[in-house]
Amino acid sequence: MRIATWNVERLKHKRDLEKIKNICNELKADIFVLSETDEQINLNHKNFFQTAKLPDRNFYKKTENRVTIFTNYDAVKIYQTFDKFTSVCVELETEFGNLLVYGTIIGIYGNRNKNFKQDLLKQIEDFKILSEKNICVIGDSTTIILQILAEIFY
Repeated sequence: MRIATWNVERLKHKRDLEKIKNICNELKADIFVLSETDEQINLNHKNFFQTAKLPDRNFYKKTENRVTIFTNYDAVKIYQTFDKFTSVCVELETEFGNLLVYGTIIGIYGNRNKNFKQDLLKQIEDFKILSEKNICVIGDSTTIILQILAEIFY
């Protein structure tokens, strides 16, 4: 199974849109998680799951969202996360058994902002609820999240 991720930085490099899509498709990932993404990036996958559209149209374009999970696997269940704008979680049926994929960005204003700690604590609650299943957490600030998860569960 091949899993890939890319923070496309809100298409800051929009002139490279076709190049971005080609690189993503060439990787042939079974699961591809894009963060800070845009629906203009359509990958060659059977299914996709994304965070809710962002309400602040003064700051975000109408095509932007924070996380999209592309996959050729079928979904067994979509799980509610603490924040539908920053995280999406789907249980996929794979050849190795079911796998939860939790795509996220955290600390949308950086990890020095007061919201970061609050968001992190809420995501940890999500992980505790979902921890009985095989789970892959992927996205921005994943290293920080994994360090905390290791402390909690090991």
